[in-house]
Amino acid sequence: MGEKATGRIIRSISGFYDVQLPDQVVTCRARGILRKEGSSPLTGDVVNISLEKGKGMVESILPRRNSFVRPAVANMDALVVFAANVNPITEPFLIDRVAAIAGDQGVEVYLCVNKCDLDPGAELVRIYSHAGFPVISTSAETGDGVERLRQLLKGKLTAFTGNSGVGKSSILNRLCPELTLPTGEVSEKLGRGRHTTRHVELFSLGQDTYVVDTPGFSSFDTDQMDVILKENLQYAFPDFGPFIGDCQFRDCSHRKEPGCAVRGALERGEIEKTRYDSYLRLYEKANQIKLWELK
Repeated sequence: MGEKATGRIIRSISGFYDVQLPDQVVTCRARGILRKEGSSPLTGDVVNISLEKGKGMVESILPRRNSFVRPAVANMDALVVFAANVNPITEPFLIDRVAAIAGDQGVEVYLCVNKCDLDPGAELVRIYSHAGFPVISTSAETGDGVERLRQLLKGKLTAFTGNSGVGKSSILNRLCPELTLPTGEVSEKLGRGRHTTRHVELFSLGQDTYVVDTPGFSSFDTDQMDVILKENLQYAFPDFGPFIGDCQFRDCSHRKEPGCAVRGALERGEIEKTRYDSYLRLYEKANQIKLWELK
């Protein structure tokens, strides 16, 4: 039957999975029955494997705390959304979209405003600090903010995400210089970077600390990302939290209803307009989802 072991998938490439065991890394294929059951392995999964004649096979996947489509990662503790106010400039809606998806699954969200040596991104820092997110200003060129980011990542499995060319791999190289990950220049014409990360890989930054650098995707490829039910969307906006219970109607959608405490907070400047606008856009998308389609 071969030797049995349990480990974590640290790399996924074209149907092959590198599994970290206490004393070695084993490249495995997955049993076909896993795909038939709709549970293909993801980077970050803890899996049971069998070993025979130096070859590994993923036999089963241990229960996940969470999982994501883009980035394709499981058991995530935190998500660092990279943004910049220089080419490629990041739209707030794209940040809000991915932050809501992570928040809906109970994942901590940090905003990393990179390239602060070129532009501090003061408006991004203001908006997301006001909304309650931890915000870190970094520069891969100067090293500013890198140690603060390292402290936030300790003891967590964290994914880096953001539009291509925003500097995810450059910052990861700063955090772990021995990685020497490839980085790409930003196209001035298109305003986006080349995809320098070709697969999903988990890197160790110390004891119980892992970072996943994911393939960059222009505009975050939002149409391919996970969905949030409209009933849950309000809870994925932590800045709405203090006001949700004060609405006149218990089933308030925070769009047009009278006595809406969320819109009242917006009018008083206690909720950022860009955040509320993002909520409306995401609500309209969620409103189109039919529960039977998710079965």
